[in-house]
Amino acid sequence: MSNYPFSYKISWPARFVKPSLRGAGAGYLPDQVRFLPQHGQSVRLAFVGDISAVANRRPPVFDSELVALLGAADLVVGNCESPVVASPSARLGTRLGTHHAMTREFLQGALAAAAIAPARLVLSLANNHVLDQGIAGFEATCAALDELGIATIGTTTSVTKRAIGPVTLGLCAFTQWRNAPASAFAGRVAMADEFVAAAGNDLADGTDLVCAVPHWDWEFRHFPRPDTRDRARRLAELGVGLVVGHHAHVVQPIGRVGDTLVAYGLGDFLGTALARQPWPGRIGAILIVDVSADAATRGQIASYRMAPFMRQRDGEREKMMPLDKVAGELGTKARARWQAVYGAASPGFTS
Repeated sequence: MSNYPFSYKISWPARFVKPSLRGAGAGYLPDQVRFLPQHGQSVRLAFVGDISAVANRRPPVFDSELVALLGAADLVVGNCESPVVASPSARLGTRLGTHHAMTREFLQGALAAAAIAPARLVLSLANNHVLDQGIAGFEATCAALDELGIATIGTTTSVTKRAIGPVTLGLCAFTQWRNAPASAFAGRVAMADEFVAAAGNDLADGTDLVCAVPHWDWEFRHFPRPDTRDRARRLAELGVGLVVGHHAHVVQPIGRVGDTLVAYGLGDFLGTALARQPWPGRIGAILIVDVSADAATRGQIASYRMAPFMRQRDGEREKMMPLDKVAGELGTKARARWQAVYGAASPGFTS
């Protein structure tokens, strides 16, 4: 049994058809900001949203601009929304799209198309769909990713340390939601409440920057709910310096809690719903974060920028285009939606 409130369940169909902009307000940041002056050394992190094969029967196509952006990152972090299995056990649900699954070959093809090398990729398994193909499917997913050389987070409440040059990152993940009984998730996937309970007083011990990847909030709502913002504040209190969320399937704003940067949601990287889903759900973002590697400011976020793109149907697969290359009425509507979430600031860094 899932753990969604009844009000969440009954509102889902309407929000899928027409994602909500309710909840907009002051206190959010533009889609790109520089916090530190130009510095000598930095490491570049790229964060992508939910990764699934629901909208694709073949590996997707990426515009060269997006490929260059991802190829230049020292580390890419995303959410593995689909179990990686040779064949689905939940056949009907998988066919209908309620249960997710992707093959190892599809994932390899998608990563190759995006120029993401497995050795510099970290995937979170802390999400509501990770047990869509049962416990055997979860175990197959862990094995497949390990064989591909892809690091994972979210299967425990601990922080994984990773050195990138002189910077030591701490990576962790949890999910607020589950689509299977609590007994199936227990001991396999980090849940939100147990993550906070196990965190102690300071997650940042022994690291220069801790990044948390939560699967949270309500789907198809562009602005986070108050309890999601409260959870972000709690993560900041625990020493997390960067929070990058998933689950809403639409882009959500960026905020700051003290010195902690919070990107509430990046939308989907690869479609988790039907290829013909309403257009606001086909807008996604790649979050680029430059982290200082200089001795005096090591681990501080020097700058960030959101790179918006849109997933367009291309036969049996999706084609990813930068938002400014999407033509016609669709492009106009999509860019207006982006501005409704991030404001209409001129391109370029804002101090």
